[in-house]
Amino acid sequence: MNIIIIEDELPSARLLKRKIEKMGYPIQNMLHTVKEAKEWFVTHVHPDLILMDIQLSDGLSFEIFEGQTVDSALIFTTAYDEFVLKAFKLNSIDYLLKPIIDEELVFAFNKFLQQFQSRPTFDFAQIKSLLSNEVKRYKERFSIKIGSSIKIIETSSISCFYSANKGTYCRCSDQHDYLLDLSLDQVEQLLDPNLFFRINRSQLINIKHIKEIAIHSNSRLRVYLHHDQKTEMIVSREKVNDFKKWLDR
Repeated sequence: MNIIIIEDELPSARLLKRKIEKMGYPIQNMLHTVKEAKEWFVTHVHPDLILMDIQLSDGLSFEIFEGQTVDSALIFTTAYDEFVLKAFKLNSIDYLLKPIIDEELVFAFNKFLQQFQSRPTFDFAQIKSLLSNEVKRYKERFSIKIGSSIKIIETSSISCFYSANKGTYCRCSDQHDYLLDLSLDQVEQLLDPNLFFRINRSQLINIKHIKEIAIHSNSRLRVYLHHDQKTEMIVSREKVNDFKKWLDR
């Protein structure tokens, strides 16, 4: 039986892999983004079973299968609440609510094995529509590869994101900077707009880390962060009005 995991948070993916292999089922592969999964499915036969997170770092996992038929059984791993999960029940989709409990994982696998010969048909359009009507969940942490290790960074500890030298970085309250495998546009889509604001083309700031705001030249504003007094952070002239409205939310 061929099984793959699609999960953007590497620690979660590895933990799920260990749990499944402990049950006696080998994992064929682990994929971490919509882009990576799309490319993988072009050159590989669909597995028997996919365990798949809903919200990946670069989009909804449903986008992986747009324009093609899914030949695999699916078990979703998700942090969405019970109201949203009604959609999965209507479509005969199994799901595991994070954090995943061992007993629920075993139950989901037993259900899959019972249905192995007659897999359900999935209505992705209906599920995606229901999800889009729910309150969007925003990125709470980033997993960043540093050498041979993975560092977990809470979004709340990030004072700003910025683009430099064709890369995207996050700066933490400890004044360390980390390179992300995402564009600044992609990062912006993952963040809560009540907490983060794109002050110019290359910088996104966290309102929780703002220390002071000063008048700057040419009708612009300068932002000073609690843990970063050196980096120049200027609200572009065309962003000033929206920035002031954002501050007053």
